[in-house]
Amino acid sequence: MAQDNFTDILADYRSWLRFERSMSPNTIESYSRDVKELFCWLREEGVGKPEDVTGNDLCRWVGVMAERDISKRSQARAISSVKSLFDFLDKEGRISKSPCDALDSPKIQRYLPVVLSVDEVGAVINSVDLSKPEGHRNKAMLEMLYSCGLRVSELINLKISDLFFDDGFIRVKGKGSKQRLVPVGEYAVSAVNLYLDQRRTLLVEKGYEDFLFLNRRGRPLTRQMVFKIVTDHAAKAGIDKAISPHTFRHSFATHLVENGADLRVVQQMLGHESILTTEIYTHIDTAKWQESILKYHPVR
Repeated sequence: MAQDNFTDILADYRSWLRFERSMSPNTIESYSRDVKELFCWLREEGVGKPEDVTGNDLCRWVGVMAERDISKRSQARAISSVKSLFDFLDKEGRISKSPCDALDSPKIQRYLPVVLSVDEVGAVINSVDLSKPEGHRNKAMLEMLYSCGLRVSELINLKISDLFFDDGFIRVKGKGSKQRLVPVGEYAVSAVNLYLDQRRTLLVEKGYEDFLFLNRRGRPLTRQMVFKIVTDHAAKAGIDKAISPHTFRHSFATHLVENGADLRVVQQMLGHESILTTEIYTHIDTAKWQESILKYHPVR
């Protein structure tokens, strides 16, 4: 495929993902990377233009991914990216028909995320040393991750102006810049207020005055820094599970479902576009009681 053609299509496709599909920057990068790899392979196979791509070409491309031992989950994402590409080209009238009709995603097992118990969440939060300069900030972050089920991107972009503690809510900007209101618990409110008292002594870099969580240089925290804070405190608490900031979000949702929360409410609080995404937490709950039955059943 000609380089100029490739560049034009990719640029237009990225704009479509951003403005028409309202996808997050991370998703756009993932989809673009998958499409680039397909275009490189097609060029090697001598396929010169998008309208020349056939269903057979795409099936062979899927076979190549399987031969390279690419995981089924990564294959499924790549296929989704390519289907999205040809959907875009079809809608734009650049091709007469999408070649993806016969393209099936590989069957993958339902992924059940790592979840902390209520006691384990408490142990991680209580491992924070409040005598250290970053102590109140770290505790407030952990409390907010769990209390509100935030994604790490939502946490690091949370603004002071998003806090409506008197009303018991915070405003969260999620994927695709979609906003939602999420209830916040009293432990999180207390921890954030204590942190805000300390934060007032910090020299904040111009332009970041409204960001809630800052590093010692007065700039917003990075995803990597939040990940390190979470894993460090998990280790201090003696948690041997492989956890990340997202583990607090999974734990938040799982505990809600276990305690009888309506799945639609959990969906809204998490900011899931589809309730099918939220349903994974019912499977976690099912897996838990199945394990309990097998453990205590008299006949095994």
